Amino acid sequence: MTDLGVAVVVEDDEDVRNLVEAVLSQAGFEVHSAAGGREGVDVVRAREASVVTLDVGLPDIDGFEVLRRIRQFSDAYVVMLTARTDELDTLTAFHTGADDFLAKPFRPRELRARVGAMMRRPRQDIGTAQVSGPEAVAAPAPSQSPVLHHNGLDLNPETRSVSVDGVAISLTRSEFDLLQALLKGAGAVRSKTELVRVVRGDYYRADAYISESDERAVEVHIGNLRRKLGEDPVQPRWLQTVRGVGYRLSPAR
Repeated sequence: MTDLGVAVVVEDDEDVRNLVEAVLSQAGFEVHSAAGGREGVDVVRAREASVVTLDVGLPDIDGFEVLRRIRQFSDAYVVMLTARTDELDTLTAFHTGADDFLAKPFRPRELRARVGAMMRRPRQDIGTAQVSGPEAVAAPAPSQSPVLHHNGLDLNPETRSVSVDGVAISLTRSEFDLLQALLKGAGAVRSKTELVRVVRGDYYRADAYISESDERAVEVHIGNLRRKLGEDPVQPRWLQTVRGVGYRLSPAR
């Protein structure tokens, strides 16, 4: 196994499959592939994948069902790939547990950059997706990563753990990063454009184009985050929407 671990490509189009295999191999992964959904689930399980690229339109079961099955046993990073541009596909992908979503045709460089950004910012309870090698660094000292507190919510950057009133809450990488960014903002408004860069990592530099789809993905992540926190939509305890701009923390209580 290579330093970055195993990547699995689930794609029925041979040309696209070969392209993605090449991109991930060059990035440093041990790559395996499957042409169908059921086979893909089996390969992800058997190989203990760190990263999965998953086509939406597979010949047996669709990519969303494959993702649901994968999420029953794996915390691998999953990037959905599709030739369709329907916004519903994007929303369904994130609701089902995808970490990212790319429309075909995509640039190989973009796929590699997005996967690299995810691997450099490990998720909570990362499990099999642990990064090793030169990019795996020691945890910072406690003084560098103090626990953040707000209205009964505690976020620990060292362990990437979150609790509400002492009860642990399981978040995805994107949800954790968004919550941490808002907590660090200490009540300042964070625009959707800023939060896209929080989710996407260093691929989205200050001069990078941010699409409506990118901003919509942030809205979905915030919605999932509110649901997991048990947020009251009428009197939000933690996250307030600033219409037309973005989000900020609710006032301290």
